[in-house]
Amino acid sequence: MTREVRPEHETHAAPDAAMPVTFDDLFGWVHPAAGRRGVLLCGACGFEQMAAHRPWRALADRLAAAGCPTLRFDYPGEGNSGDPGEVRVSANVAAIRRAMRFLRETTGVTEIVLVGLRLGANLALLAAQEESVDRLVLLAPAATGRAYLREMRLRARTVGGVAEGAAPKADPDGLSVGGFRMDAAFLTDVGALDAGAITRAPAPRTLLLAPETRTLAGRLTALGSAVETGPLPGLPLLVGDPIFAEVPEADFNRITAFATDGVTIAGPAIPLDLGPAHLVGPGWSEAPARFQPDLFGISCTPRRQDPGAPTVVFVSTGMTVHSGWGRQTTTLARRLAVDGIPSFRFDLAGIGDSGGRSDGRRPPYAPDGFADVGRALDHLAEVRGPIVLMGNCSGAHAAFQALCRDARVDGALLINPYCFDWDPDQDVDAVIRQTFGSTGTYAALLKRGATWRRLLRGEIHVRAIGATLAKRGLDAAVRRLRRLVNPISPGGSVARRVARLRRRGAEIRLVYSAGDPGLAALHRYLGRAPGRADRHLGAPVAIVPEVDHNFSSATAQALLGHHLRDLLTAVQEARATRTEAHKPVETDSRATVLASLA
Repeated sequence: MTREVRPEHETHAAPDAAMPVTFDDLFGWVHPAAGRRGVLLCGACGFEQMAAHRPWRALADRLAAAGCPTLRFDYPGEGNSGDPGEVRVSANVAAIRRAMRFLRETTGVTEIVLVGLRLGANLALLAAQEESVDRLVLLAPAATGRAYLREMRLRARTVGGVAEGAAPKADPDGLSVGGFRMDAAFLTDVGALDAGAITRAPAPRTLLLAPETRTLAGRLTALGSAVETGPLPGLPLLVGDPIFAEVPEADFNRITAFATDGVTIAGPAIPLDLGPAHLVGPGWSEAPARFQPDLFGISCTPRRQDPGAPTVVFVSTGMTVHSGWGRQTTTLARRLAVDGIPSFRFDLAGIGDSGGRSDGRRPPYAPDGFADVGRALDHLAEVRGPIVLMGNCSGAHAAFQALCRDARVDGALLINPYCFDWDPDQDVDAVIRQTFGSTGTYAALLKRGATWRRLLRGEIHVRAIGATLAKRGLDAAVRRLRRLVNPISPGGSVARRVARLRRRGAEIRLVYSAGDPGLAALHRYLGRAPGRADRHLGAPVAIVPEVDHNFSSATAQALLGHHLRDLLTAVQEARATRTEAHKPVETDSRATVLASLA
């Protein structure tokens, strides 16, 4: 990029809006308020925090609205924070202590409340052993680290299975849950955790919300803390599937009431001067930006770059925050920057740290989602090199729509697009849930001996499965007939739009995991015969075996990086060819004069 992107609090943010901050190589958000009691949110880790990101932000807004300046932040090696090399529990606890000091220094608060979620609750408990806090909120902490790891190993088998129905491969040197990897050293640290081993009261008052509270509440009480307990019925809404994460209203109301009880409001909120929220790493620098209407993104700029280098714009996938599934977007952006390639990762409206949608609908496959991509391009208006989009699933859909509509885009890497055009008659939530019970999944299950044995014993109702599949097939056929009369998108069929894009000089690359449901749309619109889709696109369609829908593993991510770099090379070559073709032909003026006299 050829300009410095200003941080959010220097652009369009309201004076009392949350402001991005950086401190000690950590990235976070301050939610200003006038009270003298501050709240530090210690989020869950990895996959669970990815799911909880937007509700966690809503909790911070709620606490600030009640008068408590609130800070939420990313642990080392997570979200937008720096890369520590090796992640350890002690480093995360130290990060919480640094965040407490930052909150005191920047907002002037005199009291601190720690709110910890899941493993973040255990980390908060440890931090409160080392540095006194006034109140502590523990949300479903693990009784022991070993119990937590048993649960995470179970989740690792159920999150991110490959499309053919197989569980993801075990990580021999660590544990990966939804693409978020815990290495051996961190696993050792976590396995040694024991919430009941604390030696002093972590705070005068503690709120413990969890499915089981008796043992830890007894220990806290014995150490002298006044403990309130209760269940946490909204926990699955917080740390389950990111697509369906919601704010657990009753739980958040109780947390807010406990944290803000008796808070002192000294007057109007003091305007904060936090400085630019820049983060610098080896070969890259990052700056946050808020752009119209209320969207948020992070620019990642190389230390040295060619002014004509392409810029990669990462488009949100599902409800995943801009750092990406498994933090893969942040990681890839920084690797690209080391190679001299700038990028911009941002949240579509309704996702992550962008504002909500005015229509209140879920963002995935929104009919106007491509418009947010256009707004990101408006924000990058001074970029002179080619622009390439990259998105997975619903992000690939939005990227394809933007590519077709916006001539500023020179190419796109589309990963597992479920469809090219979303039928507005379909319910997004229903389609996502049904995908796990798709025809392909049933076919894969029937290859397993255990499934055949269940069929023979009558434990699987074949007629019910057949009726369900038949109804889905009939519904799909009716929708296709309807769309022949009333097309969803302008510009004709998918094949015609692809042909038009190629004439424009745009480059398209498609990458699928083997057996992905999106392959049905590829075959329907670009041909099932071998090589047919390749000829339409002008490049081979890559179908990768034994990877999950989100390409979560390190090997799968490296492969995506390879495909992206190939696309960037093709885009640069195509632009150079077009530029050369439009150069005026230079002639020798003397020869021209002699020729005219002859």
